[in-house]
Amino acid sequence: MKTNQKSTRVKDAYTAIKVAIRSNQIPAGFQATEAEFATRLGMSRTPVREALIRLEAEGLVEMIQRRGARVLPIRTEDMREIYDILMTLEPEAAANLAVRNISQAQLEPLAQATTEMESALAQDEPEIWAEADDRFHMMLLDMSDNRRLRNFVRSLHDQAHRARMITLRLRSDLTQSTREHREIMRHIIDGEADAVRALYRQHRARSSSEILRILDTYRLVPL
Repeated sequence: MKTNQKSTRVKDAYTAIKVAIRSNQIPAGFQATEAEFATRLGMSRTPVREALIRLEAEGLVEMIQRRGARVLPIRTEDMREIYDILMTLEPEAAANLAVRNISQAQLEPLAQATTEMESALAQDEPEIWAEADDRFHMMLLDMSDNRRLRNFVRSLHDQAHRARMITLRLRSDLTQSTREHREIMRHIIDGEADAVRALYRQHRARSSSEILRILDTYRLVPL
């Protein structure tokens, strides 16, 4: 029973810190002791420490001996490497769906996320758009039958999400990104793997290029 309670506390701490880092509520470069993280979250120190160790393995924080942990900065060169990997792996995962006879019903969660993106843009709510967009990509990835690919790409998504959020209101491609989701789903339904692969790669390349340009131009990356 105690083991289960401890596991739950660690999971809660991990989730709370991760959500705060992904949304930049705890910004890049932020450094605090384990006790300070625990106080901020209203949790005890032990599960917070274990959560931070897990987040270090995922590339979101750096543990510093006797000084707690620091949220890793969003470096343009790191983001460029991450997007290069995503542009290689994600299109293959999506193309794989096109050869598996995925039905319209199976894609309904993706269609719903895209509808939410369209609604968010109409109401000028880019943060809601970003959450629905992230959900689209995560659900598509979850449909892949490659567990290791899913886990690896998810860790990269967490790192890239922070850059997406701080550049969100400076981007001009949100409508086009949403439209491309519809096109990707159509090609999956039609079993057109090559078209899915090409469009998904183009989709990622265009959005990452704009995010990197904004980071460089506006110097939004903390040291």
